[in-house]
Amino acid sequence: MKRRLWVAALLTIPLLLLAVHDLSSARGALRWPVLVQVVLASPVCTWAAWPFYARPAPSWRGRRLDVFTLTGLGAAVAYGYSLVAAFVPQIFPSALRHQDGQVAVHFAAASVFITLGLLGRVLELLARHRPGAAVRRMLDTAAQSARRLTQDGSEEEVPLEVVRVGDRLRVRPGDKVPVDGIVLAGRSYVDESMVTGDPIAAEKRAGDFVIGSTRNGGSALLVRAERVGADMLLARIVAMVAEGRRTRAPIQRLADVAAAYLVPVMAGLAGLTFLVWGVWGPEPRMAYALINAASVLIVACPCALGLATPMSIMVAAGRAATAGVLFKNTEAMEMMRRVDTLVVDKTGTLTEGRPKLAAIVATAEMDEAAILRLAASLERGSEHPGAAAIVEEAASRRLDLAAADQLTAMPGEGVTGVVDGHRVAVGNLTLMRRLGVALGSNVEHAHTLRAEGHTVMLVAVDGAIVGLVDISDPIKASTPEAMAALRAEGLRVVMITGDDRTTADVLARKLGIDEVMAGVEPDQKAGAIARLQAQGRRVAMAGDGIDDAPALACAHVGVAMGTGADLARDSADITLVKGDLRGVVRARRLSRAAIGNVKQNLILALIYNAAAVPIAAGILYPAFGRSLDPGVVLAVMSLSSVSVTVNALRLRRLKL
Repeated sequence: MKRRLWVAALLTIPLLLLAVHDLSSARGALRWPVLVQVVLASPVCTWAAWPFYARPAPSWRGRRLDVFTLTGLGAAVAYGYSLVAAFVPQIFPSALRHQDGQVAVHFAAASVFITLGLLGRVLELLARHRPGAAVRRMLDTAAQSARRLTQDGSEEEVPLEVVRVGDRLRVRPGDKVPVDGIVLAGRSYVDESMVTGDPIAAEKRAGDFVIGSTRNGGSALLVRAERVGADMLLARIVAMVAEGRRTRAPIQRLADVAAAYLVPVMAGLAGLTFLVWGVWGPEPRMAYALINAASVLIVACPCALGLATPMSIMVAAGRAATAGVLFKNTEAMEMMRRVDTLVVDKTGTLTEGRPKLAAIVATAEMDEAAILRLAASLERGSEHPGAAAIVEEAASRRLDLAAADQLTAMPGEGVTGVVDGHRVAVGNLTLMRRLGVALGSNVEHAHTLRAEGHTVMLVAVDGAIVGLVDISDPIKASTPEAMAALRAEGLRVVMITGDDRTTADVLARKLGIDEVMAGVEPDQKAGAIARLQAQGRRVAMAGDGIDDAPALACAHVGVAMGTGADLARDSADITLVKGDLRGVVRARRLSRAAIGNVKQNLILALIYNAAAVPIAAGILYPAFGRSLDPGVVLAVMSLSSVSVTVNALRLRRLKL
């Protein structure tokens, strides 16, 4: 379209100069300036204008009239009339001829029609192109190679295409992370602003997830590749943006219906205009009739109406992407503003989703570091989530762990073994009672911590309790602010979790959540969403796990955490790249702004048509003795498309 526009513009400029200087005023046969106009206008009115001719024909046959129909019709009338007038003027009646016997040609006007029409189309395509600009910039700066560790421990630099899941990759300071992966060793800060929009670099250490193409900071990291190629986050972003462009919001149907009625109505008005000017107009009546009928067809072209919805939606999708909110389809963008209930999963959505050691309580003459060292030495071989938290804390404190012998794991209770010659046990009250360990006041302390929603593990050495390890799934730092913002939005927040009622209620009290669904099994979550919908609520569901996928698909709007499971993201309508519930507030604000912008554009387009069509038909002629030239009419029409575009682009500056 840009090539067609450039060619049309370059050929239209000399045509306008010929029209301004009226070089075709001499008497005689076919004059050379007219021939020049034919040569210049033909590429514009044929090749450049082809999209306007190709689409209207099937729209008439299928009775699916659209915004191209009137544009193609108006351009064809102007160009066809001018060709006949230039080459065989003698076939026209005398009423249509000037005093010199010649018939006026309108190649310049026809070319202006096409050029300005192409300009409007290019503006539309540029606006659709913009939402993916941020994504393309990310892809343009993506890593192209990786430093892969071989079996013998040496490094080799390989193209990104050959990296496979499970490969170990070295990411040096200043390098880009090649693929999505898990940190195996090292501790550093990674700049994720290109993806999450957060200007503060994120701390990464063993067990943390890193995003491909983000930049590593001050220390080297050893990363295991988890997602490569099309499975990487950036690749999925591209796919989601592309899918969002292909979908149509329900509000677009309003514009389609309006255009379908507008086309035949305006065609009828053009016919009526031709009839009125041809019967009652001044001489030459037929010339005035044809020009004014063509003006009506051109000014009535609902280009601005066709641009109103897609421009706003696409610009809004681009603005959302820069804020870390990815809309999978435009239906979700429209529905989000109408949501009144937000159901949130607990683990991984409200909380970090990974247990961490909150505190160590020493109950004997042994310091915290010693207790932690013994517990971590024993738990190093355990697969329990609490064990990982203990080992991770020991690693962060750089404790030198010892080897553990005679390990015995007791599912649901804990683990025992020998560390540095001491019999050590780490587990719950049931394990301690089984081992005959005297509990004393530790029971009350453990119950107090459990009542606060924590997991308590007792540490016994040689048959005596030496300390308690407090493990919890910490609330995300952004969650309290997100909850306050959601309440301010008027949303009813419901927490759904498989945890017991006590643990769930503790977290709900901390966050100010009034409604809790506890003890809900994974296969029951979708049913819980359906029950809320049956009460007349418009429900959005936010989750991150595979077990949340059915509920995400069942909700009116599914919201997935970008840090969660692939299946959850595939089932959701919106993905929050950073996994931050404040993105739900951003999505609602953007939804309201986008739909409001669409309505503004529709009103602008309809007001323009209502005001411009009578002028194009010649209603001002009796008062001023002048009618609009088709070129001027099309210029005004293109300005209406530009106004719609400019209004839509205001969404790029929307504060979220």
